[in-house]
Amino acid sequence: MRIGVITGSGSHDWHAHLKEPVERTVTTDHGSVTVTEGLLGETEIVQLSRHGAGHHRLSHQVEHKANIAALLAREAEAVISFTVCGSVDPALRPGSLVVFDDLYFPANRLPDGSLCTWYDRPGEPGRGHWIFDRPFSEPLRRALIGAAGRTGVPVATEGVYGHVDGPRFNSRPEVAALAAAGVGAVSQTAGPEAVLAGEAELPLALVGFVTDYANGVAAEPEPVQALLDRVEASKEIFAEVAGHALPALDGLSAAGFVHRFDA
Repeated sequence: MRIGVITGSGSHDWHAHLKEPVERTVTTDHGSVTVTEGLLGETEIVQLSRHGAGHHRLSHQVEHKANIAALLAREAEAVISFTVCGSVDPALRPGSLVVFDDLYFPANRLPDGSLCTWYDRPGEPGRGHWIFDRPFSEPLRRALIGAAGRTGVPVATEGVYGHVDGPRFNSRPEVAALAAAGVGAVSQTAGPEAVLAGEAELPLALVGFVTDYANGVAAEPEPVQALLDRVEASKEIFAEVAGHALPALDGLSAAGFVHRFDA
């Protein structure tokens, strides 16, 4: 299979993890994206950094449509999305992995404020409703759970991913509201990826590495350097998860289906 890998903060450059890496610029209807193609083990990888080299784009500047369109243009058959995240659930301790099984993204909007959907025009071919029980590909999730368990890092096999707007972090009352909604951990980028992949019927699963507790979750906040150290550590852990998961991938299915009105 040919697998798309989306990486975020701390994991911009995957050249060291890939055999025969080649950078390409992919031009889409939504903008141009730089991807790196190569082999991880024996699997073909199309990797992109959602923020760009050097964290060029902050979370509110990420071009989600361009990113997913670029992976589709390079014929990715499934997507593994990695994110560093802040824990809302005290049971999700910093330094652990979580393979998310559900999504909290009620605004359903892209960073520019527009609705998060491919269907921008009335009567557009392929328009429809993405209908699902859980928003992440279960076969892909299962492969990632098995892979994460081989890293030696604690792993939560389920959890609600909460998408929040950046670039600031959330206040204590905001975190309390997220906890009341059942959110396990938050970051500022992965919600649109899940929705756009779902509408494209592209299997996607999301793995988080917990770097810190969100505001008010712990009795006392840690020094910011502890968060930054875990962000740095995440890149090797994510690469290890991908390396263990890829040989097990076969016959993946997307989450739910899209009811299309011109089918």
